[in-house]
Parts: sequence; structure tokens; C-alpha cells
Amino acid sequence: MTRCEEYAGLSVAIVTPFKNNKVDYETFQKQIEFQISAGTTAIVPVGTTGESPTLSFEEHENVIRAAVEAAAGKIKVMAGTGANCTQEAIELTQFAQKAGADAALHVAPYYNKPTQEGFYQHYKAVAEATDLPICIYNIPGRSAKNIEPETIIRLAAIRNIGMVKEATGSMDQASAIIGKTDLTVLSGDDSLTLPLMALGARGIISVVGNIIPQDMIELCRAVDRKDGDTARKMHYKTFALCRDMLSLSTNPIPLKSAMQMLGRDTGELRLPMTPLSDAEKAKLRATLTAYGLL
Repeated sequence: MTRCEEYAGLSVAIVTPFKNNKVDYETFQKQIEFQISAGTTAIVPVGTTGESPTLSFEEHENVIRAAVEAAAGKIKVMAGTGANCTQEAIELTQFAQKAGADAALHVAPYYNKPTQEGFYQHYKAVAEATDLPICIYNIPGRSAKNIEPETIIRLAAIRNIGMVKEATGSMDQASAIIGKTDLTVLSGDDSLTLPLMALGARGIISVVGNIIPQDMIELCRAVDRKDGDTARKMHYKTFALCRDMLSLSTNPIPLKSAMQMLGRDTGELRLPMTPLSDAEKAKLRATLTAYGLL
């Protein structure tokens, strides 16, 4: 049994809908209700997929509050409260705790490229300032520097650091963490869910789960019941769609376009994010059609 085992399965990195450049809270609530109906374990608002870098501090807090209210205790809320300023990360996390969030997702401090000791002291300070379970979000492709396995193993000694969103793409890194800690490791890349769970990861914080939560839940459950045939079937069923979400353009541009095609979002982005080209939209539409969604 891993720490924070209650976060096993599917968590969805939920989008932040916009309408006329303002947060569309009505659509946001509908999207959360969609995840509740699907049986999703947790929603993860204001992360990468939620375009948190383009939100004001006030909007960031308001989206967390709205997520908690819409969840209404029916689904867990793991609020994105990471920052490259430790004090800001602490303040956002303390707000999330007061607002009623169940856990906090903390992206590795980005741009300023901390040393491994800097990563350790950052997460230690955040953890000591809150009672919420903390999920370390390691995504060096965006943050510019890897939190090395040795640092995460060291952080695992801190009581309320209980999860890792593993988005390095490295099976070796995941193996080192899973083999040496009781942390709940969650895939940060949809198409790597099966191989990471085969190593002992416990689920996924998913982008494509915004669209196909039931299929991602089935993949996770198949692994848990050691049904390899079904797990592989679901992996290959979802693979093309998972890849389009990350390869056509920067996340969440393809996802928002897909949700617009499905009538579930305006598709509106905030600069510096820009829409897909017509050719990219055509490819995405073809993938959605082949999947049976259109």
C-alpha cells in the first residue's frame, strides 16, 4: 500500500474555460460534473492544462474555490498551487487548504533552475506550511531542470509529501522512486500510463481524461486487476488520441480544440497560447472521428 493510495486511478488535469477572456465558471462547473458522473478520482484545477501561468493571482484562487464548490465532496480536488517563488507557493497552498481542497499539486520551481538542495528546501518549506498532502510535479521539459530521484527519495521522509506526478518520460527515474519509497506515483503522460503502472505507479493525472475519462479509468482498473490483455487493449485504443493532445501543439491547445469540437468548451485560449492551424485541426478531427467521438 502506498501513501495517498486514495488518489490511485484517474485524476483529471481539468481545463480552465474562458469566454470573452474571462473565466467561464458555468462551463467549469459542467466539466466538473462530467468528471463526477464518470467516476473520476480527483480533478486537478489550475495546473499546466488549466493555463495557470495566464491567470491572475485572484483568478487562480477563485478557480480553486469554484472547483471545491462544484466538487461538493463528491470528487477530490488536488489544487495546482505550485510556483517558482516558494513564498507564493506557500500562500496559494494555504489558501487552497482554507478553501477546502483535498491535496495540492506543486510543479517544480521553473525558470530559476534550483539546485537539488534548492528543490528539497522548497518542497520542505511548502509541506511544513500546510496539512494538505503534497504531490511533487516533476516535468523538466517545462521547468528546465529535473528533480533527481535521490532528491525525491529524500523528500519522501516528509510526512505530508505523499505523491509524485511523474512527467520526465524516464522509466529509470520512475523505477528508482517506486523501488525506494512508498510514494503514490502518478503518470504525468497519458501514453505512459500502462508502462508506469506496470512498474508500480498507481494511476494518471490525465489530459485526455477531460474527454474520455471512462476509458482511462478502465485502463487503470485493468492494470489493478492484473488483466494485461484489457490494459493493452485500452492503451492502444487511446494511444493516438493521447499523442495528439501533446504532439499537435503545446498542451492544452489541442485539448481545448477537441473539447470545442465536442461542444464542451469555447476553445478559447489566453495569449501567449494560440489556436491550432487549419491543418492541425483537420488531423485532430480525423482522430476524434476514428475514435468514435465525432
